[in-house]
Amino acid sequence: MKKLVLFSFVALLTCTLSAQITTPQPSTSSKIWQTVGLTEVTVDYSRPSMRGRTIYGDLVPFGKLWRTGANAYTKISFDKDVTIANQDVKAGTYSIFTKPGKENWEVFFYTDIQGGGTPRNWDDAKVVAKTTVPVYKMDMPVETFTITIDDVTNNGANLGIIWENTYVAVPFGVKTDAEVVKSIEKVMAGPSAGDYYAAAVYYANEGKDIGKAKEWMDKAMAMVEKPAFWQLRQQSLILAKSGDKKGAIATAKKSLAAAEEAGNMDYVKMNKDSLKEWGAL
Repeated sequence: MKKLVLFSFVALLTCTLSAQITTPQPSTSSKIWQTVGLTEVTVDYSRPSMRGRTIYGDLVPFGKLWRTGANAYTKISFDKDVTIANQDVKAGTYSIFTKPGKENWEVFFYTDIQGGGTPRNWDDAKVVAKTTVPVYKMDMPVETFTITIDDVTNNGANLGIIWENTYVAVPFGVKTDAEVVKSIEKVMAGPSAGDYYAAAVYYANEGKDIGKAKEWMDKAMAMVEKPAFWQLRQQSLILAKSGDKKGAIATAKKSLAAAEEAGNMDYVKMNKDSLKEWGAL
């Protein structure tokens, strides 16, 4: 019985000591971030090392699906829509799988992003983009698997995959020109109704130039086909602050009717309270 208790204590002590030891992972995790044009791109992956092994054609067989790294799926994220081999890819996060070959690689961008190894049941419907890219041989071997974002321009870049003496580049495009042109057109067209409205409300709430707030609110309302009850509410308050009680009452009544139609009882009460204050109820 004493031997059994002693054995159990030693086993428990050994487990406790083992749990306190921290050692490096064989394939360390890495995350890269790059702005391409106006698009933010991140890659989250693990980095195995050669450690004297032959990689392509041996550890990573030719012609078979590979997780393109180690441990969990290698993932790439785009914060805006991009194109890959003339295929539109929506903003989001995707896993990267490849089929390495001697001369070319097949590259797949896949919607499932949780898991390790390769998907147990591959689904072509989950492939948002695929392409075939050539292999470039390097004179100097690279010990640790590396992903880069190379040849960055305003309109795209290359997703680089480097290991052993192999480099492949997967081009992707970003829609910088369309975004810039849209931004230019918006600015050149002048402030929007929302811009005028936000400026007017800020000026009114902060006790700034109420005349300017009224001018901006008038411009905002003139640009809106059917102002909402909450917009009318703010306009009535600005009119009241500017000394136009008649205009404030008329606008508050419009806001009240619209709020009743929308079933928003908070705004119904606020408008009624203001109308009472202004002697209209």
